[in-house]
Amino acid sequence: MLQQRTRLLGSILSLCTAGALVAGCGGGDSAEHAQHENAPQAPAQGQSAAGKQTSGSFENFSPTAKAITYKPDQVPVGGQINVASSSADGKNKVTVEVKGLQPNRAYGGHVHVKPCGATGEDAGSHYQEKADPVKPSVDPAFANPQNEVWLDFHTDAQGNASTTAEGTWALATREDAQSVVIHETHTHTEAGKAGTAGGRLACITADF
Repeated sequence: MLQQRTRLLGSILSLCTAGALVAGCGGGDSAEHAQHENAPQAPAQGQSAAGKQTSGSFENFSPTAKAITYKPDQVPVGGQINVASSSADGKNKVTVEVKGLQPNRAYGGHVHVKPCGATGEDAGSHYQEKADPVKPSVDPAFANPQNEVWLDFHTDAQGNASTTAEGTWALATREDAQSVVIHETHTHTEAGKAGTAGGRLACITADF
């Protein structure tokens, strides 16, 4: 009986030794863990895997123009604009870069609710996360950089600039964020003029 048990124990040890060459003799969990560690991770819930970009060169209006200048003396034909937007964890970022505009100059900028058209007014009003029941909206309670997307900038000596706005807007899930309009001044904040920034100089229809 003792001799049979000894032979049985020897057989079990031999099987374990042979299995160890293939799977580490019980080390399968470690191999599975290593494979999991090297697997690509999906974006966390609420994050955007990639942002959106819209680029264009300013031109005079045509039905196919994406970036339009209404005042070529202030936003020259051939000037360039890029609009980038992204979202993560319920927060949004919109960045506008311009090249070839008037040098050393202040401009205003906002996200608007409609695409660009033949005139600056075709882009409609400013995007507002919470809509002001009174139009035009000049109440600082609604016309402010938290409720709207303000993108004011100042160009350098070459007419180039970049500006970024960050907030908790629902740009990607609503249909009333469709363009960026460039205005002739920085945006006012005082009651009765809040949100205004002078005339509409140019526009780009953008994807947010």
